[in-house]
Amino acid sequence: MSILRLTFLGTSAAMPTLHRNVSGLAVKADSDLLLFDCGEGSQRQMIRFGTGFGVDAVFFTHFHADHYLGIIGFLRTLGMGGRTQSLTLYGPPPARKILDAAIHLGVDRLAFPVEVQELRGGEVLRRNGYSVRAVKVDHRVNALGYSLEEHTRPGRFDADAATRLGVPYGPDFGRLQKGQTVTLADGTEVKPEQVLGPARPGRKVVISGDTRPCATLTEAAREADLLIHEATFSDDEQARALETRHSTAREAGKVAADAKVKRLVLTHLSSRHDADPRPLLEQARQSFSGPCEIAFDGLTVEVALREQA
Repeated sequence: MSILRLTFLGTSAAMPTLHRNVSGLAVKADSDLLLFDCGEGSQRQMIRFGTGFGVDAVFFTHFHADHYLGIIGFLRTLGMGGRTQSLTLYGPPPARKILDAAIHLGVDRLAFPVEVQELRGGEVLRRNGYSVRAVKVDHRVNALGYSLEEHTRPGRFDADAATRLGVPYGPDFGRLQKGQTVTLADGTEVKPEQVLGPARPGRKVVISGDTRPCATLTEAAREADLLIHEATFSDDEQARALETRHSTAREAGKVAADAKVKRLVLTHLSSRHDADPRPLLEQARQSFSGPCEIAFDGLTVEVALREQA
């Protein structure tokens, strides 16, 4: 997997504001386009920020309205655009009940198949070059976070070493890079470990969804390249955070610090912090000393390849 790019479609909690739409995140994972949550208006944000509509899967963190209502219009837009490829929607129970209602809303049938698959914490979906792991989190309703984990990549290919061993330039180079042994014309075998450097660890991006700080998420985020954590409230709203099972920015920073992540991006801000989220950033930075920023609608984050552990 070469490309790992995240585009924030919505960064507001509960309701849209002048500056922010409700929850939505588009993730480009090589040739795949994944959508994490689909709040109302997400399809317009996808047009605005140029993500395209070629979505391969949609993952819902939970089923509060600000995280899923946009799927109703989005599915119908895909149908009007001529989509015929099936689409799978994932989420925690009661995903089937809620999403089946969304799929069949109205009198027009969708022109393409839509499957709903319920996930529970700990389940892993293996995809091409990466996996998506569901993480049980602590919210008022059944909710998941997600960890996107790139598979370990082969070490760097040494073309000069391969040539010295008599491997002809061409398909055999590709076979060795894929970890396959090749046999030369004289019967000599050349093994991948003879021409490949040490294996390179894959990248990891963790998305909290709506949650209180919790051990399952901290463990899932261990040494992640990027943690996207909700920061709905500030220090002076701690009681409200406890009541609604959300996190403060300071608590999000502590999760990042405890998990030793490389970078933290805060999202899902209360409307109180719409225009000026700087206090949230300052509070998070008092807990986490690494790179930290507040997401805004349209923010694009590229996660660079890891070269070593």
